[in-house]
Amino acid sequence: MAYEIVGKLVAKFEIVQRTETFKTREFVIEKSEDIGGRVITNYVKFQCVQDKTAMPDRFNLGDEVKVQFNIKGTKWMKDGRENYITNLDAWRMETLKMGQSGSEPDSVNYNDMPPPAEAVDDLPF
Repeated sequence: MAYEIVGKLVAKFEIVQRTETFKTREFVIEKSEDIGGRVITNYVKFQCVQDKTAMPDRFNLGDEVKVQFNIKGTKWMKDGRENYITNLDAWRMETLKMGQSGSEPDSVNYNDMPPPAEAVDDLPF
């Protein structure tokens, strides 16, 4: 199941080579909400894996972004005790800026990868 969140990019971390064939990278989004007249700010840490680790490079700290992600959970045993970890795996990021009306954000840089060079637009309109 896919989820999304809009917030301000506040941290980008270096790529970490976990094994010879697996790498990850983390980044943080600041999300503020007005709840009953009180502003609550949360900091949400995401991870990118493998070919998505370069994704945060296109964005600057302070950019308003929309992140699409999956929730992944893992269970493992250590010293006879069960342990759990939850990861927010980001697979797409978009830059958001306010539209002309100032009310709704317009998406910019929607796709996280450019279309293939051999793509042909053969639509009849």
